[in-house]
Amino acid sequence: MTATDTTPRLERRRFVADLMARIPEDTLVVTGLGSPGYDVFAAGDRPGTFYLWGAMGAAAPLALGLALARPERPVLAVTGDGEHLMGIGALATIGAELPPNLTLVILDNAHFGETGMQPSHTGLGTDLVAVAQGFGIRDAVRIADPARTEDLAARIRARAATTYAQVLIDTDEPPRALPPRDAVANKNSFRATLGLTTF
Repeated sequence: MTATDTTPRLERRRFVADLMARIPEDTLVVTGLGSPGYDVFAAGDRPGTFYLWGAMGAAAPLALGLALARPERPVLAVTGDGEHLMGIGALATIGAELPPNLTLVILDNAHFGETGMQPSHTGLGTDLVAVAQGFGIRDAVRIADPARTEDLAARIRARAATTYAQVLIDTDEPPRALPPRDAVANKNSFRATLGLTTF
């Protein structure tokens, strides 16, 4: 099943805020560029959040590396369908590794929001849940009902299986909440959270 124009869609910022409020404080969070980063920041900045200002397609593989390196902590990637599609091949490695503490949340408005709202492949027939399952990620779900936010948060807390969630969101653009753009400070804050030396 693919998303259609008649499929209900969630309010993006509200969904992200609700999810972030329900996950453990020690969750390591990676955001894709643009709106996912703004939404996670608007929900409350955490030292364990790494904001990707660019690096199209890098959110999922970076989160995979963190999940493998820190199996004792939940790891959450929050990104958009456009960013995710740029690095879709990373799902092959995620499907081969399947770290149980990794969750990927794809905020899917079926558009490339950062480059002019051109239609993305998810609006043209690509079924992300089927793609994830094809790569071996069995726990792949589509969310279009806010009541399912708690179920997703519970999966993150449990750290029992790699989880993939395509979250259908509307195309509304709330006011931007910009995380700090100092990349070195972001890196150092994140490394400090991991107990690593900063430089």
